[in-house]
Amino acid sequence: MQIIKLNKSIIPGCDVSDLEKLKNLVKETCSVEGIGAYKIGLQLCIPFGIRKVIDAIRKYTDLPIIYDHQKAATDIPELGEKFASAVKGVNAVILFPLAGPETEKEWIKACKKEKLGIIIGGEMTHKAFLETEGGFISDKEALKIYEIAAKEKVNDYVVPGNKPEKIKLYKAFLEARGIKPIFYSPGLIAQGGNITESAKAAGKNWHAIIGRALYNAKDINKAAKEMVKNLNL
Repeated sequence: MQIIKLNKSIIPGCDVSDLEKLKNLVKETCSVEGIGAYKIGLQLCIPFGIRKVIDAIRKYTDLPIIYDHQKAATDIPELGEKFASAVKGVNAVILFPLAGPETEKEWIKACKKEKLGIIIGGEMTHKAFLETEGGFISDKEALKIYEIAAKEKVNDYVVPGNKPEKIKLYKAFLEARGIKPIFYSPGLIAQGGNITESAKAAGKNWHAIIGRALYNAKDINKAAKEMVKNLNL
């Protein structure tokens, strides 16, 4: 299933502190051509509940809602079904299956059963994530996460927007395995990533996830329009 109708878009990361700020963010951006979806996560869903967050967005738009559990699929395989059932109402979920291959496969299966779009991530944007940068996760195992997802016929992937060279690497890696990847990238602007540069690295299908640089802007609507321009549509 295609999560976002556009080939390239801006996805507001809705990590604001309350529902009124969420409503304002959506109201200011949902009519901007080039806004593709909204990403919600722990900042709103823990205090207010996922249903109320979904309802707040749906007052203004039918654009897809992506739930980022920050990070989902890092538990036992059997919890995949409970997770997929609990997030009903969103269009897609982001999974970072750092708990191993069996968890990854079972959570993908469970999300497919609930007809959720699935976006798989293997590398995060912050310092000291991969072993070569002083982190816990080896570069080889990050690639394995993407490889397993490709075998499960997943087309959508999170890749770090502040590392365009890695976007190119993952693109070539997935294409070599018969996948035409659709990429989603955090790590832009506030974390140093450049929208235009990463868009070029990703190719035809890429969605920029923008949080602080958008919801903290003095004029959110104007900022959204400028960011869309940088996609080089």
